[in-house]
Amino acid sequence: AISACEKCQQWEQAAALLNSMEGHVVPVDVISFSGVISACEKGRQWERALGLLAQLKQSKLAPDTIVCSAVISACEKSGRWEHALSLLDEMLAKNLPTDLVLFSAVISACEKGQKWEQALRL
Repeated sequence: AISACEKCQQWEQAAALLNSMEGHVVPVDVISFSGVISACEKGRQWERALGLLAQLKQSKLAPDTIVCSAVISACEKSGRWEHALSLLDEMLAKNLPTDLVLFSAVISACEKGQKWEQALRL
């Protein structure tokens, strides 16, 4: 159901489903968070995506490349270069796999924030 909400850019419904899962027997996992964060990314809800990333970490779950990519993309769309760059640094420190698309999103966020010096560092 979360995946369907993500595809339809219904981030609010996806978040509500995630919250309802936490109160029931249904286990919340990284895939559940990933779907909601992706829906937030599509809905340009960067703050909510960052909040969900923090919630995922508080749940003692480890963010994977897919989750981090969705959060970085949400930040990129809003020009939140500092958050995108910080998350990339965290990924590199934890040896999570990265790719050209991920670096491009961070560079684009830096561009939108007029932080070309930061982009050159990548």
